[in-house]
Amino acid sequence: MSKKYFGLLILALFSIGFYFLIPALNVSQQTAESEVAVAPEPDTDQVLPEPVEPKTLYGLVIDSMVVIEDKIKRNQNISEILTKHNISNEAIFKLASISKEVFDVRKIAANKKYTLICEQDSLNTAKALVYEHNPVEYVIFNLRDSISVEKKQREVKIVEKGVSGVIESNLSLTMSELGLSHQLTNDFVDVFAWQLDFFRLQKGDKFKVIYEDKLVDGVSVGIGAIKAIYFQHFGNDYYAFNYDQGTGIDYFDEKGNSLRKALQRYPLEFTRISSRYSGNRYHPVQKRWKAHRGTDFAAPKGTPIRSVGDGIVVEAQFGKHNGNYVKIRHNATYTTQYLHMSKIASGIKPGTRVRQNQTIGYVGSTGLATGNHLCYRFWKNGVQIDALAVDLPPSEPVVKDKMVDFIVKRNVLINKLDQIEFAEKEPVMASMK
Repeated sequence: MSKKYFGLLILALFSIGFYFLIPALNVSQQTAESEVAVAPEPDTDQVLPEPVEPKTLYGLVIDSMVVIEDKIKRNQNISEILTKHNISNEAIFKLASISKEVFDVRKIAANKKYTLICEQDSLNTAKALVYEHNPVEYVIFNLRDSISVEKKQREVKIVEKGVSGVIESNLSLTMSELGLSHQLTNDFVDVFAWQLDFFRLQKGDKFKVIYEDKLVDGVSVGIGAIKAIYFQHFGNDYYAFNYDQGTGIDYFDEKGNSLRKALQRYPLEFTRISSRYSGNRYHPVQKRWKAHRGTDFAAPKGTPIRSVGDGIVVEAQFGKHNGNYVKIRHNATYTTQYLHMSKIASGIKPGTRVRQNQTIGYVGSTGLATGNHLCYRFWKNGVQIDALAVDLPPSEPVVKDKMVDFIVKRNVLINKLDQIEFAEKEPVMASMK
């Protein structure tokens, strides 16, 4: 091949190579630019792990702590509990002194729950003691850095509930079978105490009640106010409605008449009558027939006895037959007496002014008595009469300028009562809205 043709061949090959090299370089450059363009930027919306909340109990951090729960034993005190957990007598004395303004440590009671929060050391050194005074209130005795005492309360939720029942034997048993508290039974009886004789109910009597239930963490810790009651007794309808006309909560019938009386009907929470007022009764101790000018209420020893009304104590002493007893003058017309007490309440003495529902003594069997009971006696104008037969004048009805408001609220409650059905076999209970 001549040099001329060889040079042309080299030139052609170089041109062809250059032709294919330029696009390749462009593609490489574009690829690099593309890679730069799509390079991931920092993700500013990235969700970071949330910080772990410390574990708490009663508002106290208990991470890496030992928690000990127990109940106060009989005759146990705070000193005995804390000494076992490496707290000095000096610190316990200081704690007791500081707590006086908040909670007296001497009032710690048996069977109440307490919680110790302790260090994880060989002695389980206490850093805090929490005492649950009741289901709502608790006291924190803090021993961490500086000794302090504070009283706190759990959140209480009020839920309105409605329930119906049919009497088979008595109200207490029916309420108990419904899972209702003793307190609700007592409050129920107090509302209708002067309209119905709850010791003479008949099988088939019916009732509906709307009440407030107090809940802490979903558990009932007590009863609030009764809002409304319907009771069917011997075919007759009885209503009670909760209403405040400016002087405090009271109960009225459907016409606005007060259901309250100046004196309560019963001197004890709802219990059993063991002997009624009688002109001729066989005395179990004296073994002879004689008049019984009182009403006997059987109840366990120590059951609180309450004054049925405001008044002044005229006698509070021990008598051979009466045992420990208290006599109260309520006004110029009515006087009541309470016999056979195990003991008279502190501060109750002649001249003392007492209020309705105030505890004046405790059930016992002192004097001429064969068992624990209260003999309740009642005088009207100086003459002893049957306390359960007396007809006292009612308190004030709903006043005229409040009647429209009362009727509106009454109608709302009647509508709620109507929504509660009677069940023939199983009780009906529901939250009201």
